[in-house]
Amino acid sequence: MFKRVLIANRGEIACRVIRACRKLGVESVAVYSEADRDSLHVRMANVSICIGPAESARSYLHIPSIISAAEISDVDAIHPGYGFLSENGHFADICRSLDIAFIGPSSEAMARMSDKAGARELAKACGVPTLPGSEGVVPDDEAVLKIARSIGYPVIVKASAGGGGRGIRVAHNDAALRIAMSSAKAEAEAAFGDGSLYIEKFLTQPRHVEVQVLCDEHGNVIHLGERDCTTQRRHQKLIEESPSPVVDRHVRRAMGEAAVKICKAANYTNAGTIEFLFENGQFYFMEMNTRIQVEHPVTEMVTGMDLIEEQLRVAAGEPLRWRQKDIRFTGHAMEFRINAEDPERKFAPNPGQVSLFITPETPGVRADSFIYSGYRITPYYDSMVAKLIVHADSRAQCIEKSKMALRDFILEGVKTTIPFHLAMLENIAFVNSDFDINFVDKLFA
Repeated sequence: MFKRVLIANRGEIACRVIRACRKLGVESVAVYSEADRDSLHVRMANVSICIGPAESARSYLHIPSIISAAEISDVDAIHPGYGFLSENGHFADICRSLDIAFIGPSSEAMARMSDKAGARELAKACGVPTLPGSEGVVPDDEAVLKIARSIGYPVIVKASAGGGGRGIRVAHNDAALRIAMSSAKAEAEAAFGDGSLYIEKFLTQPRHVEVQVLCDEHGNVIHLGERDCTTQRRHQKLIEESPSPVVDRHVRRAMGEAAVKICKAANYTNAGTIEFLFENGQFYFMEMNTRIQVEHPVTEMVTGMDLIEEQLRVAAGEPLRWRQKDIRFTGHAMEFRINAEDPERKFAPNPGQVSLFITPETPGVRADSFIYSGYRITPYYDSMVAKLIVHADSRAQCIEKSKMALRDFILEGVKTTIPFHLAMLENIAFVNSDFDINFVDKLFA
């Protein structure tokens, strides 16, 4: 096992990794921007190093500063968390060239699966269902129009290097498709430096279901069941749950087997997530996230596993401690993203001073955060400030338990998404799980 790990991230995921390191007797090194000087992860780590000003490009995304901190503190591994440099193959290569373990997949596997068009082709080669569409990236507008006419509208244009809901457009006719191509390409070039696009048939009422995988460096691959991430706004997840209330055991097994096939074909190692669209009893491969996910705690709650601990063990060269037959799922879990946003103002960010912060303390309830009473939430980063995770014997019990936990969750001084979550738990469509990924957007339209 590693002796000292640097966490190249901030916020709740940095705190989460530090706790996993403590569990394994591993020292932790926190890096922070000047804006995060008072953040909890800075206080929790054994060593803390400032790596630059508030702007991400000059701190959490600035590879030379992070590598300098790693060398100064003499770490033997770096955990990238999620976001920032977590899916940056160049960063992973630099780490490994300096004999610093990168706690994640190889850059080759990362590149193979982060290219969404290429990942789609790999899934097809594995016999995993995919939506009708282009074979790889499309060369020009005329080729796109030809494909769209052959598979039928509506269609969706996606950036091959995309993520976070960027570089995605839906079109219902030729004219709209030309506009969609132009805007998606421009957004993708600005966000990712790559304007490559591909096209698929657009499902009008799908659910978003993903499968958690763990893969070691000895060829062992297991899946840890699915998470339903259908409650989202503008492609940003708000509530996640496991298991999915609309997936039966036959589909669950097929999805898990499909995820394992893809990981083996990609020669993937460490933790990852295979994402699917699900409609009318059929699932279709969408993409892979080559990192730990924000919503990983719901999987931990239903399996009893510590995914960050397993990431550390796998990266240290240990074989997986379980086989697929050993995995058991118990009860139902939900995660609520507590964002410093104002739902009444279209979820506009609402940074500011936290006057009071108290999390519920109930069996089966977990709160992951990095803030505290008196902490000032900055406007520089993602607005998520906490995650509330609730576990119960059934979905119905989980909903009732979540209501109580959200009412007991005290975060004063800024607007948050807690009222939104409470409203969702009272919504009959949510309670009956009779909704799709358009649900929240329609409510706020």
